[in-house]
Amino acid sequence: MKKIIVLFFAFVFIGLSSCKESKQPVNPADELANIENILDQYVIANENQDLSLIEKIWSSDEDIILIGTNSDEKLVGWKTIKKAIKNQFKEFKDTYIAVSDQIIKINDTGNTAWFSELLNYNFIYNGEAQSFEGIRFTGVLEKKENNWEIVQGHLSIPVSVEIEETKK
Repeated sequence: MKKIIVLFFAFVFIGLSSCKESKQPVNPADELANIENILDQYVIANENQDLSLIEKIWSSDEDIILIGTNSDEKLVGWKTIKKAIKNQFKEFKDTYIAVSDQIIKINDTGNTAWFSELLNYNFIYNGEAQSFEGIRFTGVLEKKENNWEIVQGHLSIPVSVEIEETKK
């Protein structure tokens, strides 16, 4: 009888230890609002050249990626991205960014999200007003310790290419 009781408790222990932790259900509307807020804060941080806020928004991991608008601009790791942002802040003044066409999707477990949006980016460079309209900004966020962080971003500038139709 003693062996049966020991075996019973062993099976119960094994069964309980193999169960996954119970997580609170994800509220998609709350997560969507949190991500929208993060992306809004990112725009504000860029406009105000607030590097400390940007550091809270981007993951500090060294395998994160930001692909910029230049063909050779593939930045890997927070240290590299931070350096590029600092350099941009030195060059750009009076930045104003308008966001449109924002789309955010969240996975079923509520720990990964991806987004796309269009940016109208206005700033002063070398004393002259500059404007880029329709910059495409896409990226991925991960929820780490209850906070959303950007782990991947990609910026691209649309170009108009005129293709001549050949007549046969």
